[in-house]
Amino acid sequence: MSQSFSSRIPLLILLAALLALLAYLNWPQAEVSKQKHQRIISVTTVNAEKTAFRDVIDALGNVRANEQVQITSQSSDIVERVSFDDGQVVEKGQLLVQLNNVEEVAKVKELEANLAESVSQLNRFQGLLDKKATSKSQVEEQEAKTKAISAQLLSARAKVSERRITAPFHGVIGFKEISVGSFVESADVITTLDDIAIVKVDFSVPERFFTTIKIDLPIIARNSAYQQQTFMGKITSVDPRIDTDTRMVRVRAQISNDDFKLRPGMLLTIEVERNVEQVMQLPESAIIPIQKRHFVFVVEDSKALRKEVIVGRRKPGIVEITSGLALNEKVVIEGALKLRDGSQVAISE
Repeated sequence: MSQSFSSRIPLLILLAALLALLAYLNWPQAEVSKQKHQRIISVTTVNAEKTAFRDVIDALGNVRANEQVQITSQSSDIVERVSFDDGQVVEKGQLLVQLNNVEEVAKVKELEANLAESVSQLNRFQGLLDKKATSKSQVEEQEAKTKAISAQLLSARAKVSERRITAPFHGVIGFKEISVGSFVESADVITTLDDIAIVKVDFSVPERFFTTIKIDLPIIARNSAYQQQTFMGKITSVDPRIDTDTRMVRVRAQISNDDFKLRPGMLLTIEVERNVEQVMQLPESAIIPIQKRHFVFVVEDSKALRKEVIVGRRKPGIVEITSGLALNEKVVIEGALKLRDGSQVAISE
């Protein structure tokens, strides 16, 4: 029997070695699994605070000049002088174009001389009438003649004025459509003039907002040409009619444009600011929806705790929290999908 046991010793040694090998091979896997179970997850957080929630309506609008007109000629004649350049800023009453007026000026001088002589004759007849040296009818006849010449003079001066084309208001001139020496017909367009120190913006909003759109509500406007700039204005009028086809109501606003950056025809994105409230808001990335419920993770003592919250209004990337959180709680906004209730976390910058 001793011999039989001795023969089994190598087999037992081999079995013990095999068990030791299996234990050695399985040990790292168990250790890794344990470390994985206890790993610390890096997250980013924000403090739950109340911030301004702007209740806005978004729309698209087109820029219009405060005043705009096509400059035309009232008379047909040769262009004698052009006193403006393309895109020039002009003042009200500034001369733009002078048409040939030699004949009209000569007529005015002739009538001025005739009027002076007629007035002199009238004064002489009135003096004679005082001395009973002439009849009253002769004086009245001279008065009528003087009034007729005076009316003719006014008409002649108006014709001279028609050949001086001036700016009707302060603004920016468009392109020249005529040149010196060209013949201008009556009603021909010479150029355009826009008053853009203040610009109008017309846009439309759905009829459901009709009762909340009020005069003097502030607007914020943006244009693709000025990526980093906003333009502030206010609503000046609301159309009393609603379009029956689109169910939209037209709104007009004004924006101060002293630097002339906004030009007629530009497309603006409009935000109408109806109300501003102080409410608790979180980035949308912090919200974990599960069926019809919403949850967030908060960090307490380096552990992630899941809390159910009630959400309110939404804006792109932002969600209002109406209940479920206290002020200044640290809410996870990055890394929440890796967490479980009670996970160990480390807050990253």
